[in-house]
Amino acid sequence: MTGMLGSAYPWVKAAHLIFVIFWMAGLFMLPRYLIHHQEGLAIPGEPERWIAREGTLRRMILTPSMIVVWVLGLALAANLGLFEGGEGLGWLHAKLALVLALSGYHGWAVGYARKLAAGRPTLTPRRLRMVNEAPAIAAVLIVVLAVVKPF
Repeated sequence: MTGMLGSAYPWVKAAHLIFVIFWMAGLFMLPRYLIHHQEGLAIPGEPERWIAREGTLRRMILTPSMIVVWVLGLALAANLGLFEGGEGLGWLHAKLALVLALSGYHGWAVGYARKLAAGRPTLTPRRLRMVNEAPAIAAVLIVVLAVVKPF
């Protein structure tokens, strides 16, 4: 695979995968933090600790990783000819839709952390635990699309 990236393609792809791992780690951690934060709202001093943890995770891992994933991913997509209407890229369109959904989930989780910081939970603990599984389902689908390229 050469395209516009030339010999840098495998390095860009490797960096993309590394930052996907970082982003997914953050997307798996933050919802767990939110569950513990919500459960600790009535415990003196506990909410402040979770607010600090969530903020650090967001600033150090989650948001920077998402930005790098998008930049490198779009470079890889351009290399495949996505923006020139390349053939056989249905799998990539589906993958991008799922990554866009994950980005929305990221935004939702950050927003919910802000609600918890204000002491206003809106989900039951059970529902929050169920929502926690969304990144895992998306990751499975994205990996299958990227590896198998079914359409």
